[in-house]
Amino acid sequence: MIVGVPKEIKNNENRVGMTPAGVFELVKNNHTVYVQSGAGEGSGFFNQDYQKAGATILDTIGQVYAMSDMIVKVKEPIAQEYDLIQKGQILFTYFHFASSEALTKAMIKSKAVCIAYETVEDEDGTLPLLTPMSEVAGRMAIQQGAKFLEKPVKGRGVLLGGVPGVAPGRVLVLGAGTVGIQAAKMAAGLGAHVTIMDVNMKRLRQVNDIMPSHVVTEFSNEFNIRKHIQTHDLIIGGVLLKGAKAPNLITRDMLKDMRPGTVIVDVAVDQGGCVETTKPTTHEDPTYIIDDVVHYCVANMPGAVPYTSTVALTNVTLPYVLKLANMGWRSACKLDKSLSMGLNIVEGEVVYKEIAETFHLEEPVLV
Repeated sequence: MIVGVPKEIKNNENRVGMTPAGVFELVKNNHTVYVQSGAGEGSGFFNQDYQKAGATILDTIGQVYAMSDMIVKVKEPIAQEYDLIQKGQILFTYFHFASSEALTKAMIKSKAVCIAYETVEDEDGTLPLLTPMSEVAGRMAIQQGAKFLEKPVKGRGVLLGGVPGVAPGRVLVLGAGTVGIQAAKMAAGLGAHVTIMDVNMKRLRQVNDIMPSHVVTEFSNEFNIRKHIQTHDLIIGGVLLKGAKAPNLITRDMLKDMRPGTVIVDVAVDQGGCVETTKPTTHEDPTYIIDDVVHYCVANMPGAVPYTSTVALTNVTLPYVLKLANMGWRSACKLDKSLSMGLNIVEGEVVYKEIAETFHLEEPVLV
């Protein structure tokens, strides 16, 4: 199979879909790999690195799309790429369709085979291709939140760890999944007081067992959320509904109950956000303020640490890329149920239930 790795063109997205190590494995399995010139530079991988691994370097993104059977990316295609996608071409990347009707319609129109990293699902319900980026984003959420709590960027002026004689900052984490656990771990490491909320008591028990005593758990409901937003300095949105739009746990009217300079980092922005006032931002212009509350809603947070993110991502995607290249998507998905869960849109048909429900489309058909 011919596999193409284009350069990401989303704002400040420095990750790349595959490392030279990944290319080496594909070439070893007798596949051809085309990499767009400069695609890996943001992650610290250069054309010569890919060439040594056996890839052929192409000058333009158009050439990569035109000459490849499968495209391996990091982020969803943006408008400039829609017309480059070919009928029947496999696109293997993060899509997050539920947050974008325009993207969904464009991929239906393209008649490509869209396999989404974020919905590949193991038998135990875990999401192996989403996990490493959730780990990165969860940890980054605290780094960024701590930065934007500083007064020069309109935050409350709170140091999360406090100092002797001054109470530490307070962090509220919504969701005890991968993002929430990593955020709580980082915040606790800085010395902040952390409250982590979820509707899954099993998860809360696990958190209670592994976290230090200054991380407390509480059942998530509207009453408790309204109570805690009044006293916490940094709020992390880490809620995920597989393949579906995130629920609005914080509504617009709640902002008035927060203290001026409170910071919200909505990691769920890729799935529409768990805060009603969330709108996607970029690393170039990461925040905006509504009712004196600072919103940080960068839709590709791991793109700011591209070396770590790219290596972590290729570690988990490569086995699936090899299956798709070796067997073709139909046979690979037939034999690997986890991979088949990644099928979202296939040759013009939505085949993932939650996406169909989000946009009131026809019931998905079985492939």
